[in-house]
Amino acid sequence: MRYNTLGRTGIKVSEICLGTMTWGSQNSEAEAHEQLDYAFENGVNFIDTAELYPTTPLSAETYGDTERFIGTWLQKRGRRDDVVVATKVAGSGRPYIRNGGPITPEGIGEAVDASLKRLGTDYIDLYQIHWPNRGHYHFRNAWSYEPAKQNKAHVAADLKAILEKLGDVVKAGKVRAIGLSNDTAWGTMKLIDMAERHGLPRVASIQNEYNLLYRAYDLDLAELSHHEDVGLLAYSPLAAGLLTGKYLDGVRPTGSRLAINGDLGGRFTPHQEPAVAGYVALAREHGIDPSQLAIAFCLSRPFMASAIIGATSMEQLKTDLGAAGMTLSQDVMNGIRRLHRLYPMPI
Repeated sequence: MRYNTLGRTGIKVSEICLGTMTWGSQNSEAEAHEQLDYAFENGVNFIDTAELYPTTPLSAETYGDTERFIGTWLQKRGRRDDVVVATKVAGSGRPYIRNGGPITPEGIGEAVDASLKRLGTDYIDLYQIHWPNRGHYHFRNAWSYEPAKQNKAHVAADLKAILEKLGDVVKAGKVRAIGLSNDTAWGTMKLIDMAERHGLPRVASIQNEYNLLYRAYDLDLAELSHHEDVGLLAYSPLAAGLLTGKYLDGVRPTGSRLAINGDLGGRFTPHQEPAVAGYVALAREHGIDPSQLAIAFCLSRPFMASAIIGATSMEQLKTDLGAAGMTLSQDVMNGIRRLHRLYPMPI
């Protein structure tokens, strides 16, 4: 397992991060603890969660359970300082989370305290904005994204108020570093500029979707990562399971995410099938597990701080962790380039 520095914070994180969004719905507390034990025995020191979780499916009844499961494991394990815990404040849209309203300074204060209580800790290593108030192109919103409709003055004031509140929780010792999620190059750069001008916390990372089927980060955000030392925490490196090949030919395994939510958050479309088939065939041609190929590709990217894996079984977890330290051959990388030119954005 290799380790990377999170932005300019000095915090070292494993190149593979353990994602948790199925804990409390598809996975029990005991299963969550088993995954955590195995991952940490194999070099993982980084856990990513959110107040919103679990998400498979989302519900008011399970809201916050994932953080609670992590909290009981942290208490059982001890040695809190050996673990890097990342969580997120939810944005608008869920009526059972602060009445479904947008992120506000007051809401951040409430959310941080509630996460600390559920996690059973007195500090959060990385606190992230789950998605911006102003709108974004993530979650398959690229087709309806219209930034020209955003109110410039309102957006600027909103970002500054949120950053100032994040400064307060950092100053209080509740949070060590801050990050974004589902954001853009402009939004990230704007917050960096505000931080530097006003002595506020600097964005350390951005957690966006990144995988062989969705590589928007390769463009402007990759440039930002390089010049501003903001690493990517790649979520969905397996494209919600598509890149394992288990859904090829319309197969819907019982208990799988596709069987639960219907379309994998909009990813399960006819366009992805030939691309997935191509990547699975490439992996098998070179004697590589398709999941490990997909994760190892993510780990090869120069802007990658950590790839966030998620598993509902120990078998899946062991396979995914097997990608740690892998180096893909030039022949494999050439095959990936060829397929990317054929299928640049199939989801």
